[in-house]
Amino acid sequence: MLARAFAEDPATCFIFPDPVVRARRLPRLFALLFDGDESAGMRLVTAGGAAATLWRGPGRSRTSRLELIRSAWPVLRTMGLGGTLARALAVSDAIDAHHPAGDYWYLHIAGCDPAMQGRGLGRAAVQAGIDRVAGGGLPIYLETPLEKNIGFYLGLGFELTGEWQVPKGGPRFWSMMRSA
Repeated sequence: MLARAFAEDPATCFIFPDPVVRARRLPRLFALLFDGDESAGMRLVTAGGAAATLWRGPGRSRTSRLELIRSAWPVLRTMGLGGTLARALAVSDAIDAHHPAGDYWYLHIAGCDPAMQGRGLGRAAVQAGIDRVAGGGLPIYLETPLEKNIGFYLGLGFELTGEWQVPKGGPRFWSMMRSA
């Protein structure tokens, strides 16, 4: 489902410019992200699996060197060597460089099956995560490469905090924060 949700996402299109390669590799990439975020925070999936959010807890927003070493072989199998891996690292490095200081929850991934969009499932999945972390007194951070998502997140209480671009022709992103 996440592979379908991100099939036309500017970041995944930058990483995998060939749509055939992208369609083949995104399921593996999102399987890695889904598994990795289990130990880093929480994963929330709607009934029926039409929408999901992956969250990283305070102090876990960036991928540690140990996580990178553990996942090196699966990442190489997913990305391959060369340009794809270099573009993926450029996106990852740019995202890490724009994280705020301090403790916060990180909404790492939020996606809804394109066939199910417009039914409130994505909003429900994000709201469920907000509700779970609300009592902890920490803000929530996210970034999105889709300008159309800004209004969606504003409606959930997030504020726009920055706009930036991945170097070397990469996609533009918007950073957003929701107060504790």
